[in-house]
Amino acid sequence: MSEDMAPAHTDPSDADPDHTDPARTIDSTATPPVALTVAGTDSGGGAGVAADLKAMAARDAFGTAAVTAVTAQNTAGVDSAHPVPPAEVAAQIRSVVSDLPVAAAKTGMLGDADRVEAVAEALPESLPLVVDPVMVAASGARLLDESGVEALRDRLIERATVLTPNVAETELLTGRDVSTPADALAAARDLRGGGAEAALVTGGHLDGDPVDAYVGPEGETRFERDRVDTDATHGTGCTLSAAIAAELADGVDPLAAVEAAESYLDRTLPRGLPYGEGPGPVNHLGATRTDAATPEACARLRAEVGRLERAGSAVADAVPEVGTNVALAPPGACRPDELVAVEGRLRPTGEGVRAAGGVARGASDHLARLLCGVRETDPATRAVANVRPTDAAVDRLNEIGDVVRVDRREEPPDSDGTMDWTAATSMSDRSRAPVAVVDDGAHGKEPMARVFGDSAETVVDRVLIAAGVDEP
Repeated sequence: MSEDMAPAHTDPSDADPDHTDPARTIDSTATPPVALTVAGTDSGGGAGVAADLKAMAARDAFGTAAVTAVTAQNTAGVDSAHPVPPAEVAAQIRSVVSDLPVAAAKTGMLGDADRVEAVAEALPESLPLVVDPVMVAASGARLLDESGVEALRDRLIERATVLTPNVAETELLTGRDVSTPADALAAARDLRGGGAEAALVTGGHLDGDPVDAYVGPEGETRFERDRVDTDATHGTGCTLSAAIAAELADGVDPLAAVEAAESYLDRTLPRGLPYGEGPGPVNHLGATRTDAATPEACARLRAEVGRLERAGSAVADAVPEVGTNVALAPPGACRPDELVAVEGRLRPTGEGVRAAGGVARGASDHLARLLCGVRETDPATRAVANVRPTDAAVDRLNEIGDVVRVDRREEPPDSDGTMDWTAATSMSDRSRAPVAVVDDGAHGKEPMARVFGDSAETVVDRVLIAAGVDEP
């Protein structure tokens, strides 16, 4: 599903005899698709129905819900659970699908065989379905009894468009030990052989970097990511399965739905919220808010680049041989490809400097990586620019704040990258970013000063100070 446009959808009542035709006409170009979650509540807001509805909204779907159990729950665990009578669970499902154009559904916590049966009977058979087989809590407590597991195998797995078990759930469903990504892939094959159209075994509980193993009608795929250094993982399984359901509601095939949901989770995990004594919740709408703030960030940066272009010929002396760029982090941005910068950088001309292109998201790699690294310690720092580190420029920067020097010759060969190393080294004993970080270069590497600030305006002010330029 596109990050920047609302999806169109087809009213499933047109072709689905299990749907009751809504009395009103749906304008598919102006309304999001409808998705349904059938799951338990989480009074802490991080998992279950609460997480599902937030994830669906973030993926441009209108979320609806049928509650299977009411839990007293927080980040530390589940204190109590009160199942909703099976007939009432079924009534909720029928009430929603009889009136709204539900285009996909997901199941989460069902609890026992009676509720599995009720859900299986009430859900229209033609509805694309994500089955998140919630069986084991993070604490190890069983959330689905033995009869419920058997009912899940018999009644829902064979109807699953995508089945999304974690490692513990996969082992219960297959009887297979899952210790490696190869085990997960083999188990996903077993699960698809058991009737699911596609299976995604999530590998967050495996050692090493997480690998999710997918087997579906399109083939086999491994979704690999670096492990995010965060304790805020409460509700990630619910979030992923709900996002897949939102994508299926938009009419895409299983693999495309999983790919989009995995990408959404990649952007969501680094934005975890520091709430509670246990694993905190993910920030479901964090990336959405960053996306919404990006156009304004581009406009602000373009206005500040204009100041550099109007500053006259003196500013050209501050431009390094590789050119100058300015990068800005929209609110909440935490990945290099979420930052905005000048396309093609700023280049000197006979009259000053000119931007080679406009301002766009992802237009910088080096500066964006550096800024993201600094923001891990100091999120108040929002912008960075690079300038030529002449003695005069460094002296001027020292007059307005502290300047840190790093020696790139000390960078270890196994570092993640020069910009990551530079950020970590310059911030090793600091809580706030310096005015500038200066390195004197290395063999084949141009000396450089990177100037930081809490806004694009502040950074451009400091670039002009470094250049010794008085604005007209």
